[in-house]
Amino acid sequence: MTDHDDHVDEAEEGRTTAPQSDYSGRDVAIGAVVAVIGLLVIFGIPFLLA
Repeated sequence: MTDHDDHVDEAEEGRTTAPQSDYSGRDVAIGAVVAVIGLLVIFGIPFLLA
């Protein structure tokens, strides 16, 4: 068996998607806005139509 090293070294990668990655206050604010919009869609529209 030959040992192939076809994958890119993780240290060279610029983008990560691990949940343990650092995130900024801006990221938290965007998430909060998305959550509020989602809640308005889920609860607000049915309330207005009732």
